[in-house]
Amino acid sequence: MVTETSMTDSSAYVAFDGVQKSYDGKTLVVKDLNLKIEKGEFVTMLGPSGSGKTTCLMMLAGFETATHGQILLDGVSINNIPPHKRGIGMVFQNYALFPHMTVGENLSFPLEVRGMDKSTRQDKVQRALDMVRMGEFGSRRPAQLSGGQQQRIAVARALVFDAELVLMDEPLGALDKQLREEMQYEIKRIHENLGVTVVYVTHDQSEALTMSDRIAVFDDGRIQQLAGPSELYEKPETSFVAQFIGENNKFTGRVEELVGDVAHVSVGDTTIKALAVNCGGKGDLSQLSIRPERVTIGELGDNVVDAKVCELIYLGDHIRCRLDVLGNDEFVVKVPNASNQKVPEVGGETSISWSTQDCRALDHAEVAA
Repeated sequence: MVTETSMTDSSAYVAFDGVQKSYDGKTLVVKDLNLKIEKGEFVTMLGPSGSGKTTCLMMLAGFETATHGQILLDGVSINNIPPHKRGIGMVFQNYALFPHMTVGENLSFPLEVRGMDKSTRQDKVQRALDMVRMGEFGSRRPAQLSGGQQQRIAVARALVFDAELVLMDEPLGALDKQLREEMQYEIKRIHENLGVTVVYVTHDQSEALTMSDRIAVFDDGRIQQLAGPSELYEKPETSFVAQFIGENNKFTGRVEELVGDVAHVSVGDTTIKALAVNCGGKGDLSQLSIRPERVTIGELGDNVVDAKVCELIYLGDHIRCRLDVLGNDEFVVKVPNASNQKVPEVGGETSISWSTQDCRALDHAEVAA
């Protein structure tokens, strides 16, 4: 067993080693979590409500205790170290700013607790405010700031004592769409400029794709896949990840045969060729996954099927076509808005196609949304 003073792999700045969590002694909300985060990484824990992501963050912060396993920071177990002694910055969705204090006093407070002298505090507060482009707002109170400005101050407070690890729990959930997008880029800019390690929790997959170096997709207390944004989107390993990350077309079929890395899967009377990723063997049910932008109107790919146009939505740079394909009337194709692209009318029939490599044969999961 790893003791509080023992060391582990020095390449992992944050490590979850066989961590489990149960609130009632019976049901595990986090199941045997093993995760290593490098120093300076931006790692997002992504998943639906109840998947265990926030519980993991709270255990790392020290607000929850692991039922089993070890959590290590810079090689040292922090299981029994109280939150205020871990030196970790925290940013919450509700900002958690003291309303009776000015912005400067809010930032100075954690430095006072650490016994810093007034001159040092003032320097650190001003530097932190400048980091988030709020240098002129130190004398204002939180109520005099917009939601986006308050969130910037919350980020500054997490950075003010030179924390090398910052945890963020749904920090942008209360902001409107435009402000949320602005703050995504702002937080990413701060991360890149300072080189701090960030562990971020969200259920918003577009937010995770925009900001992260790596994303841990949680479901049912486990990490379903851990990868960079492009790999997670382009190469999902399970039907849950394929459905949760981005828009996805799916069919359920049965594996007829495996030829090398290609699965031949029967969907009704049609055989679809797909990359065999996680589909079991001959006779097993499989969920086929195809991204809307990988499908072409016309007979250009390895797999060609008939389709009926159910709906067309003009979205400026592309037209979103909802089709009825092999009994699935929620099949979506994104057609670029280009002069050489022809889109059939609603009610019309057409052929669509996609390549074998763009179609992934995954596990069959009834719970996949």
